[in-house]
Amino acid sequence: MNILLTSVGRRSYLVKYFKEAVGRNGQVHVSNSNAITPAFMHADKSIVTPLIYENEYIHFLLDYCIHNKISAIISLFDIDLPILSANRQSFEGIGVRVIVSDEAVINVCNDKWETYNFLINNGFNAPKTYVSLESALNAIKTGQIQFPVILKPRWGMGSIAVFEVENEYELEVLYKKVVSNIISSYLKYESQVNFKECVIIQEKLRGQEYGLDVINNLEGEYQNTIVKKKYAMRSGETDCAETIYSPGLKALGKAISKKLHHVANLDMDVFVDNDKPFVLELNARFGGGYPFSHIAGVNLPLAIVKWLRSEEVDVSLLTERTGILAHKDIEIVNITK
Repeated sequence: MNILLTSVGRRSYLVKYFKEAVGRNGQVHVSNSNAITPAFMHADKSIVTPLIYENEYIHFLLDYCIHNKISAIISLFDIDLPILSANRQSFEGIGVRVIVSDEAVINVCNDKWETYNFLINNGFNAPKTYVSLESALNAIKTGQIQFPVILKPRWGMGSIAVFEVENEYELEVLYKKVVSNIISSYLKYESQVNFKECVIIQEKLRGQEYGLDVINNLEGEYQNTIVKKKYAMRSGETDCAETIYSPGLKALGKAISKKLHHVANLDMDVFVDNDKPFVLELNARFGGGYPFSHIAGVNLPLAIVKWLRSEEVDVSLLTERTGILAHKDIEIVNITK
């Protein structure tokens, strides 16, 4: 079985996990739109693709899958997900399974305004969120929220253009800054849906932050929730965390799964304030916090391979050990060709 990981970036650890999962009878291929990609060094084969939003992107991937006998595609990048989901039938037509949620699910997760609406409409707690500067200022003036507040792109990841704002002057200035950053980055593509409302303003959450891996099978059926207490963050990703047992947060993950019906992993950010959980973000993919689940005994890559092979997945494969504290390390990688 050959698997293609698209938009692989620096996710070298996932390449290693999937290589172990497919074993000697398979290969892990990786792709990215930039040749300067550290994870290329760990894959069986690598390829530089057109940009995700270029017309030839999907045709390029289809052709690559045919010539390299790819069985399944998994994307590691939010911007890639809606494109692959929309073209899933084209890949299925050549016998390739795209491990991606439905377009409606991707939209809920990628669009933070839709995330907020999904959470509130389904009875979950979320930070108060506004999609226009005028509505946020009105909420502040009427006491619905107070400074500091958080400014961020409505469509975005990795803490790009995220600011904490202390007063009205900063809010108005930094709002324009976020819009400028969106227009000058890859975030402009998804933001084209509505440039007039491409920034959200949220109340700042207090309390302890947790990362959840909510695991479904390939049919969107719930399997388990792994809860990780976060101790440190770096560039919007979990840098240090410990797996813990929390019945309440496990129940929250299961409830989200039952409403969303995502495929494979859902990466969730949750704050607990006075024993009340608030869901901050949903990411329908492997998140930067997954390695903390993996090191605690969870092996979702192997489960995915087994599901693709129509093999039974024992519950132990997706069950975590609690009390496992881990920290990401930094190392230099020689990518000279």
